Formats: sequence, C-alpha cells, structure tokens
Amino acid sequence: MQTKKLSTREMCYIGIFTAVISVCAQISIPQPGGVPFTLQVWAISLAGLILGPKNGTFAVLIYILLGAVGAPVFAGLSGGFGVIMRPTGGFILSFPVVALLAGLGERKGGFSWMILGLASGSIFNLAVGLLWFSWVNELSLAVSFGYAVAPFLIVSVVRTAVLPMISNGIKSALMKAQVSI
Repeated sequence: MQTKKLSTREMCYIGIFTAVISVCAQISIPQPGGVPFTLQVWAISLAGLILGPKNGTFAVLIYILLGAVGAPVFAGLSGGFGVIMRPTGGFILSFPVVALLAGLGERKGGFSWMILGLASGSIFNLAVGLLWFSWVNELSLAVSFGYAVAPFLIVSVVRTAVLPMISNGIKSALMKAQVSI
C-alpha cells in the first residue's frame, strides 16, 4: 500500500491552522469550575471542516505535541505534559477526534452531515472532558457535569449551528481568491 505524501501547500495549511488553534486557545474566559471557555474548540472544528479529516487532525496533533513538549500553546499560555494531566486534559486529548469528526461530516457533503460531524465531535469532547475531569478531581459525574459540561452546552449548540456557515464562507472566499486547499 502506497501512502500519499503531504504537499508543501498542505503542510503550510496545517501549520497555519496549528497557529490559529494556538491563538484561539489564548482567548480564554475562566469559569468557576476550572474549565475555561476558549475559542480553541471552534478553531479545531474549523480545521476539520476546512482542511478535511486527515489534515485537520494533523493540525490538532501538532498543536497537542507542541503543548506537550512545553510550548505555551494551551489556554493561559501554558504548556508541558503536566497540563494534559490536569483536570482539563481530557478535553485536550479529545481534540484530534473532534477535528476528525468535523472533517468526516464535511467530506460527506451537505449541511446535515456537517451538523452531524460537529455535534458528534462536541459530544465526544464533552464526554471525554467530563470523565477525565471527574477522575482527576475525584468528583462524582453529576458534580463534574456541573463544572465541566453544563456551562458549555449552549456554546456547543451555537458552534454546531454556526460553523458550517463560517466554513462555507471561508471556502467561498478562498475559491474567489483562487486559492485551493
């Protein structure tokens, strides 16, 4: 089986989206439970929608790798493997699947498939984040839900509804500028 190599253009787009995710992680609003509201999940989902499942997932994996080795790309300009081991680490670990599901939904074509991919990614993100948060903090799932999931439910619904339109707008602008992804 022969694998297709990434083109220089694809590598550049992956790098751009890795940077976008890193910047969006810094747009952070602290929450009482310790899980900040950031724009990184928006950027991660958009990476899947714009770059597709493979390249969107690569961008997210590079983002996590950079953070794990100490680059200050996680929320609050934090970095290091220890950040992943904190209560919010489950969210970080779920990010590649979020991009993959968004990309798969987009690849299937149509608004309904994009919504399904984004909704599945959000559910996965919140579920893994909830389980990790509960485990690390030694809290019940019910208490953890109040801290780690409930504040983000409306944001997840809005993100799922709005990102297909943002993605289509970006793609349309790129085509108009004769830039291919």
